[in-house]
Amino acid sequence: MALTLRAAAAAAAGSTRGLSRLFSTSFIPPMNSATPSAREQAEPSTNLFVSGLSKRTTTEKLHEAFSQFGEVVHARVVTDRVSGYSKGFGFVKYATLEDAAKGIEGMDGKFLDGWVIFAEYARPRQPPPPPQINVASPYSRY
Repeated sequence: MALTLRAAAAAAAGSTRGLSRLFSTSFIPPMNSATPSAREQAEPSTNLFVSGLSKRTTTEKLHEAFSQFGEVVHARVVTDRVSGYSKGFGFVKYATLEDAAKGIEGMDGKFLDGWVIFAEYARPRQPPPPPQINVASPYSRY
């Protein structure tokens, strides 16, 4: 009889501990999980990727802001075809690598048109996947 009471008490204590663990607000990650690494940096180049732009930012404003740090060869804000507003990112091309490094140092995390922008070296475009050939006729059932 005493054994069954102890077993019942232990089961009750174990279940409340399990419930408190289930509804706990503190999170402790598992020890064996790998922490997600930060995005790897692109190779230094004269082409910069600028993100976080306001919808009202124009190519001229982007060129003017980055020209303070070196000779800008080309600046472009990517815009929506329908509305004509900025999609929130753009590209700046400098004449030299040194100017590009100064541009990143000078504008990364700074305000442009009331928004904090981020500048980093642009990554090269990934080649498009080869086209897939559909062997089935569009009129067949299978």
